[in-house]
Amino acid sequence: MKKRSVRRARSAIRRASDAQVAEFERRDLGRDIRAAHTARLLRVRTKPTSILLDDDLLRELRAKAAKRGLGYQTMLKMIVREHLHEY
Repeated sequence: MKKRSVRRARSAIRRASDAQVAEFERRDLGRDIRAAHTARLLRVRTKPTSILLDDDLLRELRAKAAKRGLGYQTMLKMIVREHLHEY
């Protein structure tokens, strides 16, 4: 009995998930984003660079970036951009 009910539950979840995926793929989210006037497309030329950071600095940077839902490299770029004019 248990196996059958587990299979039914998994099947129901799969169907619901498939319906969500189908709806997501069907919709053009670009129209929603443009209508909300909240997103901007930025095309910035970037060049790769290297920087050596102490382990403790990198650890702290990664931790702070994770709290904000960012990668540490993105966080580092934000910090440099915001504070560059101070020097």
